[in-house]
Amino acid sequence: MTGRVHDLLLAAARARPDALAIIENDTRHVTWADLAEHAAEAADHLHEAGVGPGDRILLIFENSVEAVAFLFATSLLDATAVVVNARLTKPEIDRTIAHCEPRAVMLSTSVSDNARSHAETLGAQDITGSFGQAALLSLPDAQPDEPHDDPAEQTAMLLYTSGTTGAPKAAMMTHTNLISAGRAAADQRDMTAEDVTYLVLPLSHIFGTVILMAVADRQSACRLETAFSAERLYDALQQDITILPAVPQMHAHLFHYTEANNLPPYSGNRLKYVSSGGAPLDPTWKRKAEAFYGAAMQNGYGLTETGAGVCATKNAIGDPDISVGRAMGQCTLSLDMTAPGATPAEGIGEILIGGPQVMKGYFRDPDQTAQALTADGWFRSGDLGRFDAEGRLHISGRSKEFIIRSGFNVYPPEIEATLTDHPDVIMAGVVGRAIEGNEEVLAFVATRDNSTVTEAELMAFAETRLAPYKRPARIIVTHSLPAAATGKILKSKLIDSFADALATPPEASQ
Repeated sequence: MTGRVHDLLLAAARARPDALAIIENDTRHVTWADLAEHAAEAADHLHEAGVGPGDRILLIFENSVEAVAFLFATSLLDATAVVVNARLTKPEIDRTIAHCEPRAVMLSTSVSDNARSHAETLGAQDITGSFGQAALLSLPDAQPDEPHDDPAEQTAMLLYTSGTTGAPKAAMMTHTNLISAGRAAADQRDMTAEDVTYLVLPLSHIFGTVILMAVADRQSACRLETAFSAERLYDALQQDITILPAVPQMHAHLFHYTEANNLPPYSGNRLKYVSSGGAPLDPTWKRKAEAFYGAAMQNGYGLTETGAGVCATKNAIGDPDISVGRAMGQCTLSLDMTAPGATPAEGIGEILIGGPQVMKGYFRDPDQTAQALTADGWFRSGDLGRFDAEGRLHISGRSKEFIIRSGFNVYPPEIEATLTDHPDVIMAGVVGRAIEGNEEVLAFVATRDNSTVTEAELMAFAETRLAPYKRPARIIVTHSLPAAATGKILKSKLIDSFADALATPPEASQ
């Protein structure tokens, strides 16, 4: 038995009451005893609003002490936290409320203009407490789910995910899912009570949530940031950060900031684990990152439905490995060679994931659940991959994203890695587009602010590195690509976002 999420908080408050738990935006310091008090007071507010076991609480927030307090408070009441980013639009919030039918809505108004705007629109009432300031709305008509004594059955959190396409779905993550994922993440990072983790990843996303679980499991501290700032990250590195989980865009912006301001690379010798998830790890970029941090750059792979990371590397600095590593914790991995896009001759199949981190299912969606989970509990990731001779997993692409060009399978990550090898390219997204009798490869790249690189130059660069059938028909050059709150490129929006550029002949766009 793993217990409930709030048991992590209570254990930390008993064992290390005066130890720092959270440093919020470098201005507010909260101990584990403080955080337990904040959560208890938040639970009192929710209880007064009519919340009980099995109810769903919609938490609309950006990273803050209040958000953490209400996450644990929801667990204290045996309710379910429905977490969404306050940067969502009103129609998105309205759809979420209609879908999950919450008993109450909490908004982190102390740090977020977006949350304050939503609170005003919804008519939520301001509340204050030791946790700070928030807003709360009671919706008395909601019907609770039947609570479970077993933490492996009780849903602790609903996390909305749309994958790469399709309507959003809410993954039901149990207490066992979240605690198991947190412990696996902590073990992977050799995390101890003395570590300080930089946590700017949104807590409304599975990656951020699981890192919070890891911090609580090890009763250590985190620097909790409401919004990403390369300047603030650079300053934090000079202080006490030992663990830095991030996505590639965060690292790229940090490197650009230091170069633009003629600042030296990190030299504190405190970093013990630096990771980059959510996109392929380019060898040249990896070497640059390791030179900057003086520490190995680790890679990983995971999904919302599998409690974030299911595998990761643990390499020494300088190791050329660009896989996503081996299975973490109690996760198990398998490949389905009969799935769409599989290439058995090359060892490429759809990645199946098992273990205690795999979600219970999709909220009120048995059909989608049946499609995603096999009869014996494996999660169908929709991603294609292969194992190397060392048992490490390499991602080949999405089973629905692979491109069939002139009869050949083209895997976007390979092309993206090639383009990001160019010194002016920060990130790249590659998709396919149907044309008469074939599919064409389209690439979209974000470049450095002062870059003057052209589509023609990038085409020439790609020609020396890619077989003809893999080369993009177009490479759209921009300084910004549509991205989720985590920084992950929203590939489903690329073609529509750059429709005008795609309609312009290449020679006219130079």
